[in-house]
Amino acid sequence: MSETKKTSGAALVAMAVIGAVFMFGGYYVSVNVTHGNIKALEEMGIPFDPGKTLAAIGVFLILFKVIDIFYLTPLRDAIDSRNSNLENTFSEAENLRNEMTQLKADYERRLAQTEADAREKIQAQIREAQELRKTLMAESSAKADEMVKRAQEEIAQERERALTGIRLHVANLTIQATEKVLGENMDNDRNRKLIDEFLDKAEVPAG
Repeated sequence: MSETKKTSGAALVAMAVIGAVFMFGGYYVSVNVTHGNIKALEEMGIPFDPGKTLAAIGVFLILFKVIDIFYLTPLRDAIDSRNSNLENTFSEAENLRNEMTQLKADYERRLAQTEADAREKIQAQIREAQELRKTLMAESSAKADEMVKRAQEEIAQERERALTGIRLHVANLTIQATEKVLGENMDNDRNRKLIDEFLDKAEVPAG
């Protein structure tokens, strides 16, 4: 930046010197130089003063450089600065967009992983529930079979006790009835054995 200012200052000085040379040269020509062609042009109604033209060129050279240094150059610098700021802004926006894209990708990846983990947990819980259901059903079936078996055994025992009681009661009634008919004591082992054998033959098998 300082190098640029130094170059601009030297150019301004050089241009000022050249412009001053043109100005003073033009003034000198305008005052001291008279040419017949110039008078001829003035007589024809065409005023022409080469000295003033040279002086005007000198003023133009000085003003052009002054305008360039104090107006055009700062304007170009401002435009360059503005463009640089815009480029930086666009770059920051692009970086932000890339960052947001990366964040979105990370969020979607974590969301997909979370959903996969949740599905895996649900599937594991379903499998565990199914295994528990099978275990409970097996235990219930075993308990039910055990209860049925126990009930059947109890029924068989009750039936056996009932048949034994009935057989004894029938045997007693038979002996008592026979004793009343014959007038003798019939209650002995032989008669009871005969009655038992008769009842065994007459007993209806269990269905």
